[in-house]
Amino acid sequence: MPATLGKKYSSVDLLKHDPVWQRIREEAAHAAQQEPLLGSMAHSAVLHHERLEDALSYILAQKLGSTELSALGLREVIEDAFAADPDIGHAVRADLVAVNERDPACRSFLKPLLFFKGFQSLQAHRVANWLWREGRETMAFLLQSRTSEVFAVDINPAAKFGRGILIDHGTGVVIGETAVIDDDVSMLQNVTLGGTGKETGDRHPKIRRGVLIGAGAKILGNIEIGEGAKIGAGSVVLIPVPAHCTAAGVPAKIVGDCECEQPSREMNHGLPYHRDD
Repeated sequence: MPATLGKKYSSVDLLKHDPVWQRIREEAAHAAQQEPLLGSMAHSAVLHHERLEDALSYILAQKLGSTELSALGLREVIEDAFAADPDIGHAVRADLVAVNERDPACRSFLKPLLFFKGFQSLQAHRVANWLWREGRETMAFLLQSRTSEVFAVDINPAAKFGRGILIDHGTGVVIGETAVIDDDVSMLQNVTLGGTGKETGDRHPKIRRGVLIGAGAKILGNIEIGEGAKIGAGSVVLIPVPAHCTAAGVPAKIVGDCECEQPSREMNHGLPYHRDD
């Protein structure tokens, strides 16, 4: 994958040189030529727009609009978020690169933009989080509610995400209010980053850079999952996990070290042999 795809560009640069958007437009044009039935979608969702932000605002508004929340009005809200916080656009591009690099079922940049609800729900959350930070909490929760209804991904608007995030499949993911997810994290379906049900205030997990969270894992409480750690599928994690360690089981225990610096990039869900210590 060319290094330029992960580069951070200024807002002005993105109008002149945006390799992610250029790639998407090329793929959309090819899809329209290869499958004539997709021509209308390719043009309305991608080729009609000048920027990735414009295309994404159209796609999200079409999917999340409802009788209570018109697609036109929602699109204006999304465009306001992108204009006010250019870092959202940079995060969108980093997320697209992450999906393309890490998901073996993804062979283009166009497909996650159009079809992958893990990616789409995360971008909707980025807008909801902007609304939350702007003090527009009711609107933020309305967008969260629609995202949960449409994509089956429930992320509290206050949860904090870095960039380069992969939410693979997405279905059943639940992330609480005070959760923090750093850069380059990968998680699969049915992951919960929740509270224990007893605390108030800061009560949700902190997931550090490069962590891989397997399908169905539950991480509960204000605990830290250290940089480059791995959480096995189906695990229930109630204790902190040190950096570059693997935790698995119910309740989860440390079962070994990780085989690489950033398991989130390798996407190897296998577990090491149990450590005797």
